[in-house]
Amino acid sequence: MRITKVYTRTGDAGKTRLAGGQQVWKDSLRVEAYGAVDELNASIGVVRVINADMNDEVQPAKQLEEELRWVQNKLFDVGSILATAPGQTFKNMPQVAAQDVLRLEQLIDRCQKDLEPLKEFILPGGGKVSGFLHQARTICRRAERVCVALSKSEPVDSTIIKFVNRLSDTLFVLGRWVAKTQGEPEFLWERDVKAKKS
Repeated sequence: MRITKVYTRTGDAGKTRLAGGQQVWKDSLRVEAYGAVDELNASIGVVRVINADMNDEVQPAKQLEEELRWVQNKLFDVGSILATAPGQTFKNMPQVAAQDVLRLEQLIDRCQKDLEPLKEFILPGGGKVSGFLHQARTICRRAERVCVALSKSEPVDSTIIKFVNRLSDTLFVLGRWVAKTQGEPEFLWERDVKAKKS
């Protein structure tokens, strides 16, 4: 696909076109779904930029770069599918398969081997890389919620919902794994529990 012109003026009236040419309102759930996936992709891009500063020095940073680049490509696949009206198919249309979900699960399992079991919720933040991974996780959860909402009114491939769900888990674990392997702090929630009156 070649993009020759950025602005077309066709969206000025509040509508946009799906991959098959169908016009929809820009606030439709389908547009919201692939828009949230696009936002997620951009947030992961920020993580990669920050992580690149350590890429030549730390092996875990190189591993993170490889995984996140794959994730970004898969998110373009997800977005392309969501931007296609139900029942439409095209030549060379991207796919999201069960093996992609499995890859995320295997990544989670590998990272978990380096981590202590959680005893409390984690405050998002700590270091730069882990902090932005936690932010990406929250955007991923929102993308998942919109995909679920869309699936109640239009067909959505269940593998896409599984992939986005597993990706949010992956981003959470990667945030912890980065904190551990790159020496970034990890802060736990300190519950403000008031003493019970006797």
